[in-house]
Amino acid sequence: MDFVTRRKPVEAEARAPGSHHLKPTLGWPQLMAMGVGAIIGTGIYTLIGVGAGQAGPAVILSFAIAGVVCAFAALCYAEMASLMPQAGSAYTYSYAGMGELVGWIIGWSLILEYTVVCSAVAVGWSGYANGFLASHGWGLPAALAAGPWGATPGVIDLLAVVITLAVTGLLLIGTRESATINFYLVIFKVVALAAFVALTLPGFDAANFQPFMPFGFSAHEIDGEQTKIGVMAAAAVIFFAFYGFDAISTAAEEAKNPGRDLTIAIVGSMLACAAIYMLVAAAALGAMPFEIFAKSPEPLAFILREEGYPLVAVLIAAAAVIALPTVIMAFMFGQSRVFFAMSRDGLLPRELSAVNARGVPAAVTILTGVCAAAMAGFLPLKFIAEVANAGTLAAFIATALAMMILRVQRPELARPFRTPLWWAVGPLAIGGCTYLFSSLAGLTQVMFVIWNIVGLLVYLAYGRTRSRLAGA
Repeated sequence: MDFVTRRKPVEAEARAPGSHHLKPTLGWPQLMAMGVGAIIGTGIYTLIGVGAGQAGPAVILSFAIAGVVCAFAALCYAEMASLMPQAGSAYTYSYAGMGELVGWIIGWSLILEYTVVCSAVAVGWSGYANGFLASHGWGLPAALAAGPWGATPGVIDLLAVVITLAVTGLLLIGTRESATINFYLVIFKVVALAAFVALTLPGFDAANFQPFMPFGFSAHEIDGEQTKIGVMAAAAVIFFAFYGFDAISTAAEEAKNPGRDLTIAIVGSMLACAAIYMLVAAAALGAMPFEIFAKSPEPLAFILREEGYPLVAVLIAAAAVIALPTVIMAFMFGQSRVFFAMSRDGLLPRELSAVNARGVPAAVTILTGVCAAAMAGFLPLKFIAEVANAGTLAAFIATALAMMILRVQRPELARPFRTPLWWAVGPLAIGGCTYLFSSLAGLTQVMFVIWNIVGLLVYLAYGRTRSRLAGA
């Protein structure tokens, strides 16, 4: 039973020539752009409608709650990423702080998170892209515009599949090259959101916020339906919109100056995106009653069209079409690095951690892209987002626990960034994430448990005996 407690060293191993290591090519601007690119995306372009349908105008409170919980988690991530600048994110931190079995469970949960997020964002992108094409008379037939379980059932979401595979190809070009493209696309995306706020705020109508909390605060199910409503139910889904900062930590091994760059990128991207989200949500709710835009797959563009800005609506849709792939790029990057770290540790086939001449783990990148494309083609956005949130919440809890455990057991370690008031921030992150998990739909929780039971069987059959620490 030593596999339960054996731990990965906190200190990074030496880089031997030809070994399975990633190249440090990213500075804090590229890392912060990755975080902003991952955070600002489907959450504000698409999930604002889903959240408003669950919480009404109080969705702005849902954004605030999800943001605060993520801020606590981000502080824990910043310490762990600077302490252990290695690929793998929460998987690596859990492995070092709590042992191999917990590390595997969190790594398996991250596979669920990142792959599913790529799929969810691809579906959100597809909604905007098809709306943009339809406005020019080029819309796809219903059979190719959604999967069989979408709000309007089709056969396959073709555009979601296409964009997922296109981003996969871009990541194969190289880490620094794809990060540079991401940087400029993020700037374009933020400018588009600023334009939305500038046009809608002058028509702000406070009456749209009454009643403010029509579905109550706590998450509760509607009779006869699987979905939950209430402020916390919306927060549990909107949480998806904030957690892109953890994708930054997966790039720790590729940061030029991890102690400085990772801290700036993780904390900075969270603060910037929280402010942007709150402002855009307030502008949207002030411009139109939530019942009107809640069901639209492209709520921001819909609001602008209804407010008499058809040209700008097309531009906002175009911005989403052009810039939402930055989210897919960030999370697919993160997933490939988690796969890479688990493979390098022997818990998955070692061949998957091979790095090509451009410094890219090509095999795991292609594997991630194919899996995400398959999910995006057939599953609806809300279901995908909730399933992704379950894996993320588990990873956040584990990171906070690992941070606290290492503070107690290894106080002598050099920590370039130290979580302030760690004894309070850590428990608050854990408590907030646990409450959000309890607010997810029951089916989502069951699927998360099933996913990890399957993962445990995979570990016992393969990783337990092939781990690099098995003979140590």
